[in-house]
Amino acid sequence: MSAAPLVGYSSSGSEDEAEAGARVRPGAEGRSRGQSPLPGQRLPVPDSVLHMFPSTEEGPVDDSAKHGGRVRTFPHERGNWATHVYIPYVAREEFLDLLDALLCHAQTYVPRLVRMEAFHLSLSQSVVLRHHWILPFVQALKDRVASFHRTFVGLEVTSGHAHFLDLVAEVDRVMEEFDLSTFYQDPSFHISLAWCVGDARLQMEGPCLQELQGIVDEFEDSEMLLRAYAEQIRCKSGNKFFSMPLK
Repeated sequence: MSAAPLVGYSSSGSEDEAEAGARVRPGAEGRSRGQSPLPGQRLPVPDSVLHMFPSTEEGPVDDSAKHGGRVRTFPHERGNWATHVYIPYVAREEFLDLLDALLCHAQTYVPRLVRMEAFHLSLSQSVVLRHHWILPFVQALKDRVASFHRTFVGLEVTSGHAHFLDLVAEVDRVMEEFDLSTFYQDPSFHISLAWCVGDARLQMEGPCLQELQGIVDEFEDSEMLLRAYAEQIRCKSGNKFFSMPLK
């Protein structure tokens, strides 16, 4: 048995009304099979059809429980792409061993700390780009950073700080071209290792940070281990990634 196809139709003008009136006797109650509905009378739409097309006015629901409790810094809107410029850091096994030791100790102060899934050094804030701005934005970045050379970075940059400030200045110029927020004033360049929901600075400051620094200092070859070779700058916009090699 095949289902009846859905059809759309409309009627307008006196000619259609006259034809409909000729098919239905004035004052007749009900309709026999095969007759058309009365003018202006609409057939009910089945519930199964009504629920096939949800309202487009309702935006997507951002469930923070799916992201470990994290909340977006700006609401999701169709056509808006969250964008971030950074230097990626590929962690070696020895680095992850050190991170496990640090995290295990830090969790005695803040149990809800969670290890980062990926590591990077930020060169911009997270900003919003319209889709048609992405390629011009990336091209502007490439033009700005084309003259920069590779360098080494650690957990917190203690040397070469001026070099990174120059790099951020070029990224900021691109942000200004697109009327976007520039990077922080007097930034501290670093690679984030862990995160948690809520403000845990009071628990982390003082003895905790001192003890964590002691673990780093005593870790074998930590000075060389915590160096990273920055070969490229990346721009992530939504689910798109763009790489800009450094000389």
